[in-house]
Amino acid sequence: MAEPRSLRRSRGATKERGNGVVGRIWLAIAIVVFYPLKALLARTRLIGLEHVPAQGGALLVLNHISHLDPIYDAVSVHRAGRLPRFLAKHTLWNYPVLRGVLRGVEQIPVYRGSVNAQQSLRDAHRALEQGKVVLIYPDGTITKDPEGWPMTPKVGVARLALEHDVPVIPVARWGTREILDGYHKRFRPFPRKRVTMRFGAPADLSEYREREADTRVLREVTELLMRRVRDQLAEIREEPAPSSFYSGSRRAERNDDHV
Repeated sequence: MAEPRSLRRSRGATKERGNGVVGRIWLAIAIVVFYPLKALLARTRLIGLEHVPAQGGALLVLNHISHLDPIYDAVSVHRAGRLPRFLAKHTLWNYPVLRGVLRGVEQIPVYRGSVNAQQSLRDAHRALEQGKVVLIYPDGTITKDPEGWPMTPKVGVARLALEHDVPVIPVARWGTREILDGYHKRFRPFPRKRVTMRFGAPADLSEYREREADTRVLREVTELLMRRVRDQLAEIREEPAPSSFYSGSRRAERNDDHV
């Protein structure tokens, strides 16, 4: 199993470097800021990072427990020689300076509220077609489960997974909520914490790719993927996972289930 540093070094020839001059500048700034910040707040243990492919598209499916998650997830994927593309609300592109940053590092707008569910994720589909690494949090937001387990996932992840012949990699992370707990408004940088990330082997979805992607299939695939994430999270935490997903507001789930 390759260590993160040696993995990134061995993939130097295929390492992604940003979109044009502006993109490379913003990428360099992000590296200078986020690598030290991540190291300052926690020691990070990465397990199975080699499952992130050196080239070509990939969909990473992750749990979401803290506003710090994207920092740790981004740095970890970058250690594999790839640029992470996160899904974010399209309204963030309305701010001129922020829009330049997001475009420079090729982040992906999600058009919530679109009449067509497929349309809401059109740029995510395009990114996978172009061989990029896309990260998605099927919870849709930071989990509201008091114990930090995943909530009922949104089916958008299944649409992305089934329509593209790319590795779909379940990823579990634990430790970031101990640093920053958004719901309880707690920030505890000291003492230095430990964040663990486990990258699993790509999920085998061949059975589902041969079937019509109707509502039932989308829900089955979504829950299969999130169960893989949940099981990996249980391994990290060294405790049994709950038998079902935490259910937040039913009204909110109905409104967001298309994404």
